[in-house]
Amino acid sequence: MRDFLRLGTRTILLHLAVISVVAGLVASYLLSSTPGSPRIQSEEGILDLTQDHVSQNLLKLQGEWTFYWQELLSPEEIRSRIEKGGQADRYINIPGSWLDYKLNGQELQGEGFATFRLVIKLSEQDRNERLALRLPSIFHAYKLWVNGELLAEVGVVGQAKSDMTPHLATKLVFFQPKNDKVELVMQVSNFHHKRGGITTYIELGGSDELTVRTKLKVATDMFITAGLLVIGLYNLLLFVLRRKDRAPLYFGLFTVLFGIRSLLNGEIMITQLLPHFPWELQFKIEYLILCISGYIITMYFECIFPNYVSRWFRLCTHIATGALCLIVVMTPALIYSKLLLVIGVIVVLQMAYLMIGLAYAALRRMEGALIFLLVSVVTLVTVINDFLYYSEWSPIGNTSPFGLLVFTIAQMILLSSRFTRAATNEERIARELLGANNKLSEMNTNLERIVMERTHELSAAHENLRTSYERLLHSEQGRKKLLAYITHDLRMPLSSMLGYVEAVKDMVKPERNEQYLKYIQDNTIRINRMIEELSFLSHLETGQIAYRMEPVHAIHFLRGFFEQYELVVRDAGLDFILDIGNIEDQRPDMPVVEMDAQRLEQALFNLVSNAMKFTTSGGVVRLALALDELKDNRCAIISVQDSGTGIPPEQLEQIFNRNYRYDRSGMENGIEGSGLGLAICREIVQAHGGAVRAESDGKTGSIFYVSLPLYF
Repeated sequence: MRDFLRLGTRTILLHLAVISVVAGLVASYLLSSTPGSPRIQSEEGILDLTQDHVSQNLLKLQGEWTFYWQELLSPEEIRSRIEKGGQADRYINIPGSWLDYKLNGQELQGEGFATFRLVIKLSEQDRNERLALRLPSIFHAYKLWVNGELLAEVGVVGQAKSDMTPHLATKLVFFQPKNDKVELVMQVSNFHHKRGGITTYIELGGSDELTVRTKLKVATDMFITAGLLVIGLYNLLLFVLRRKDRAPLYFGLFTVLFGIRSLLNGEIMITQLLPHFPWELQFKIEYLILCISGYIITMYFECIFPNYVSRWFRLCTHIATGALCLIVVMTPALIYSKLLLVIGVIVVLQMAYLMIGLAYAALRRMEGALIFLLVSVVTLVTVINDFLYYSEWSPIGNTSPFGLLVFTIAQMILLSSRFTRAATNEERIARELLGANNKLSEMNTNLERIVMERTHELSAAHENLRTSYERLLHSEQGRKKLLAYITHDLRMPLSSMLGYVEAVKDMVKPERNEQYLKYIQDNTIRINRMIEELSFLSHLETGQIAYRMEPVHAIHFLRGFFEQYELVVRDAGLDFILDIGNIEDQRPDMPVVEMDAQRLEQALFNLVSNAMKFTTSGGVVRLALALDELKDNRCAIISVQDSGTGIPPEQLEQIFNRNYRYDRSGMENGIEGSGLGLAICREIVQAHGGAVRAESDGKTGSIFYVSLPLYF
């Protein structure tokens, strides 16, 4: 019965692996061959879209563009040349590099600079629509004008290597057509890579639809990158805990490296996260990962299936990998980028050799060999397509991340099966040894010494198992601590909900029960959002947070905030005071602030929460509103004052820095926080056009001022 169950488990794992492979293939096919825009091509620098509705159907710009080689022309210069009778008689097919383009009987090299021009004729429906262009990575610096307006600039365009700065980034630009024609003028220069020009499709469409598609692509890249990095780090941790098995080490390195590489391809997330990341280092990392991938996968294969890799192949792999890595490190991109095809051939040959070994292992019915072979075929196909795509021989885009993700999932299943089988074998061996020990104890007294030795070995094995269990227990405790840190900021909303539940239950103010229930509902919704707080600050800093700005009466907003958190502050043993002075009497001139009430409430919540943390029981938290009419721009000033021990004046400029934490002396318990609250507060207030500052003498509490411009 147990043998049958073990056989069933292996069958289930195999089916799961096959399903993962099929799912990966379907996803790769759908994402790479999604029907997009109709196949319309420009001719002699003119694209006729008068019969198409491009704002609803995205279009990939392809066909002939006007080509000005070794000239960096602005739209005005091109227009002046045309008015003087100069006719452009050179056209180049886009997407495509100018490498090997025949000009005056000679083929161009990859280094150089040029200007591209395309005139688009729009239909009547599109003339009043807001359109957008999605610009891929263009080799390797460019400027783009739309109807004479400079809308995008990546890197520094120059006429010599010393004058230009290469950079890779994807862009999404928006424009409003002024009439029935749109003129695109792009200056491109390249002196650092073997290829130059517009080698990837530029997409044209409605601003909303193109924005959604771009965000989906970014989300897909982030999902793949996160998946590879998490799986890789998990396997590296497994190796740290159990160094005897090197398979998780090589598999973890492989997935982490390709997770990093996925940041350098597709939407080029690395330049979105780090805009000033060096271009040369970016390319070197990408090529080094490609060069070393064959060696790592060979070592991983040898750990999974020993004795299937010959010594000469292993030696050749070491030599080829070392030579390619040395070339990439020692030479500029202009040289080693010409070796892309050589690197691809070496990697494909390595994978092909390993697949032959996998076929032999599968024929011998070795566990996991068939799964390994199937996913290797998928990965090999996607890798080959990528090398062909970057050599401009394949129309299908970057597919290797999907193949690698399928490969990674299947390998996780294989490694999990190995660990499960090892644990099962250990349990079976322990039971068999225990039974043998019981039988040996009944044998001749001359064998007692041997029995004691075996018992001692069994105890040692048991101790090792206990030690392993304790290590896993410590790891679980560490995970719980991390989870507790992440959910630290959930305490205040939960406390608020508990206070209102108790108020409803005890019938404190029955007439306000409906309002309390609304507060409970609002806090429940807030808790669902607060698990995203750790990534929220980085999104704020990079401008990825959308604000729903609307005019709001400052007094109504502040009074609602006060009522929502009044019970929480008072339950903490503090006196919560709202001071709006005489502003309420000025009803015809009541201050109005343009704000996102939800975000601004979050900022004030952080300030009140900090005041509660650092104010002892019996203290006071004061929430006040005032108007500043001394300056040219009238402002509403919201202040949060506490009666705590205060902040040293020399540290006031540091408290808004990210991850800065200050534990004030004299508190009963050590107070720890994520260090993000004040930084988030500053980012939110600045997004409202305001400012936040703090005052304190370090002895008698602190005052935080939030100044917001009034809405006129």
